[in-house]
Amino acid sequence: MQDPFDILVNGIVYSVFPEEDNVYTIFKAGVEFGKIEKDTENHWLKLNPETEMPMFDNDPETNQIGQAIANYVPEEEDEDEEFE
Repeated sequence: MQDPFDILVNGIVYSVFPEEDNVYTIFKAGVEFGKIEKDTENHWLKLNPETEMPMFDNDPETNQIGQAIANYVPEEEDEDEEFE
């Protein structure tokens, strides 16, 4: 499973916690924003907080977060580190 990571969208830091396939829990500036799910290549859906069913409204913020997730490249770990 992928480790949590941070993304920057419009000057706001979002913390991303990957869950099951294409579902992410998002924290916006330290406060839970909710869960989002990838629908298509360019469309992301926010999940209902009570039912976790997709909400089919066109939310630009959710799509911007999703695009930042899709474009995220994990930092490579230092190969020079030795584990004992």
